[in-house]
Order: sequence, then C-alpha cells, then structure tokens
Amino acid sequence: MAAPRTASTWGAGDDSVAVFENWTAAEERAHTDRIRGYEQAKFDAGWSALNWPAEYGGRDLPISYVLAFRRTEEEFDVPRRTEMFSVTQQLVAPTIAQWGTPDQRERWVRAMLRTDLIACQLFSETEAGSDLAAVRTKAVQDADGTWTLDGHKVWTSGATVADYGVAVCRTDPTVPKHAGLTVFLVPMDAPGITVRPIRQMTGGTSFNEVYLDGVRLTDEHRLGPVGKGWPVALTVLAAERLDGGNLGLANADRAVELARNLGRELTDLERDRVADLVTRSYVQRIGNMRVAAAVVAGDDPGPEASLGKLLATDTMARTSEVARLLLGRELGADSGAWGRYAWTEHLLGAPGYRIAGGTDEIQHNIIAERVLGLPKEPRP
Repeated sequence: MAAPRTASTWGAGDDSVAVFENWTAAEERAHTDRIRGYEQAKFDAGWSALNWPAEYGGRDLPISYVLAFRRTEEEFDVPRRTEMFSVTQQLVAPTIAQWGTPDQRERWVRAMLRTDLIACQLFSETEAGSDLAAVRTKAVQDADGTWTLDGHKVWTSGATVADYGVAVCRTDPTVPKHAGLTVFLVPMDAPGITVRPIRQMTGGTSFNEVYLDGVRLTDEHRLGPVGKGWPVALTVLAAERLDGGNLGLANADRAVELARNLGRELTDLERDRVADLVTRSYVQRIGNMRVAAAVVAGDDPGPEASLGKLLATDTMARTSEVARLLLGRELGADSGAWGRYAWTEHLLGAPGYRIAGGTDEIQHNIIAERVLGLPKEPRP
C-alpha cells in the first residue's frame, strides 16, 4: 500500500521540483512503465475512469467523484503522472469518444483510459506559433484511400515513449485555413517517423521534434471528417485548458515548506513574499474550484478556464522568486543539502509554461474577447 504523504517527510525521498523532467531516455522509459503499471492496477480495481460509461470500464459516476478521488490520491506517495498520461486519458481518449467511429472507439478509448496505449500531441509547428490553424504538415489522400503525411512537429512531450500521436494536418490548401484541416491518429513507430529530442537550458530533453516523411496511413487512422480538423482539435484544447489550472501548486506548497525548514528566522521581506505566494496559490485553487463546479453542474467552463492557466504561470513565477529569495547563493552551487540546489530546475523551467499550452498573450486575448466582451483590435 502506498504511504501517505505528511509534513514529516521533509528531507526524505526525491526533492525534485522540476517543471520539465531531466531524464535520460532509459529513465523516461522506466518512469513511464512505473506509472503505467499503477494506472493499469487502478483501472482494474475500478478507481479509474470513474465518470466514464461502463462500456469503457467506467462506473457512470458524476465528475465530483473523480475530483474527490484525485484529492485523496494526492495524499499518498503514488507514481506522479507525467504530462502524456494526462494527454492520453483526459484529452485524447475523450476526443476519440466524441469524434471517432464505433470501430475507433472500441479500439482505442478503453486502451487509452487503461494506459495500455499512450498518446502524445502532434500539434505545434515552428512556423505556426500559437496559431494552430496555420499548420503546414500535409496529408494527401491517394487513389486507394490511404493518406501520406509529410511535415514537422515540435515541442512534443513523450514522443519517444508514446504509441500514438494526434496530428493536425492540412488536407486542403485552397480553402480558408480553419476549413482545410484534418486530424489523424499516427502510430509513432510507423515508417517515416523520426523523433529528435530538444535539449533545454535545464539540461534535460523533455520535448522533441517529430518529422513525418512520407508516413502512410489507412483511412481508419483519420479522426473526424475530412476538413473538420479544427473542431476536433478544439475538443482537445478545451480539455487541455480545463486541466491546466492545477499547474504549479505542488511546487508552491514545497516552497512554503522550504521556508518552514530553513533552520533560521525569516526576514520581514521573506515573510511577505511567502505570505503572498500562499495567498495567490489559494486564489488559484478557488479558480479551479469554480471551474470544477461548472463541470460538476454539467456546464462548459469555456474561456474562463484560460484564467486558470494565467494564474498557474503566475504561481510558478512567484514560486521561483520565493526560492531565490530564501536560498540566495545556496541556489547556485550544489552543496548536497536536500531541497536546495534542486530548485535550479524549477527556475530554469518555469518560464517555459508562459508558452506551453497556449501563450499568456493568447490566454489574455481569450479572456478579453470572450469573457469581458472587449472588441478585437482592428488590423492595420
């Protein structure tokens, strides 16, 4: 049985507060296998997919049960899910359930909920920026009905260990950009797939470039109608924003524990910054509760979920500020002390989340236009 987490565990176990993991390929595979084993055991015991229909291995329970179980689960020392497990279970599986054919739903949904299969997102491209509709990866249908994919995707988490990638491709360049897209479920071991890790300033390679060079797929790998890739992609993105509100909270709590365990009295400035971090993390949690309440009520939280992403990136930035203030020069040299030098990876990684999952600027635009009702700035 997993041991409960308590405040008394300070100074023991893993002191990582990394935003993006710094693993070797072997370590990533081993950690993935460990998480998968836990998720499969949880699924088989009936504690996963609680709000899913029985046909997918669920219990048909309200989403409130899922939220309650997650809160309880966080109190125990269980394998911490990496991003691609959330992508698989909370983004891709629901999208297949909504847009897939009966055969696709039977083949992939339950397998992804149980994590027998793991998926990654093949959305971002170097020349598209935050404009997903500007992707250039092409998919051309041949006379026999098969598709040939050619292009380049970037910032893909878990590409080296994923079984499938959800790819947004351009299938018709002659129509407006939002209308010419189609989504595919791409086997990551298909001929023509090349994955190249991207070295980050943390030293790790949490992200990858994925090259698609003449990748041939049958039409059964197409998800949703041809030319309807934009609403399919929005289904994934909506779930991504909904799940992003908890980002950074665990490390914010760890920074507060650091303040409690420095072994010295805090200065007035340090007390002020720690109190500010605690206050802001509670604001973030309240925002998450509002989104969760909307989901429990059966409502779509819509653009308000973008606020959670902004609050999360702000929490990450202020967590880094508190760690720098508390540790000073201890942060710049590895003394071997637990919970000290580990904070360097947080400081180097946290700024990346102002871009990941939709830039802060995009989130501000969504809130301004769709929540506050402000007019769009006229183009010159």
